[in-house]
Amino acid sequence: MIDNHQAIYDLNPSVVTIRGEEAFDVQGNPVTYNKTAVQVYMDANAYKGLRQVEYPPLADLADALYHQSKGDETKLTAYLAKCEAVKSKYPKPS
Repeated sequence: MIDNHQAIYDLNPSVVTIRGEEAFDVQGNPVTYNKTAVQVYMDANAYKGLRQVEYPPLADLADALYHQSKGDETKLTAYLAKCEAVKSKYPKPS
């Protein structure tokens, strides 16, 4: 999930350190950032963290791909259906 600090880093490439709500560049100079933009960014990306928690494990995908290589599509079809259900539950904002 994208938290406040990650959003600040993503939106402000010059930021290398964050202490509380204060951000600093590599020389230790304060960097002013838009708190509203940070919140909007976090809200717009919240679906990613929610999806990540509910996606089936990658080990299941590896197993499904193995079985697919042996001619059995059943596990891969089930895995993809689970992924699609998660995507539907937490849609990407438009």
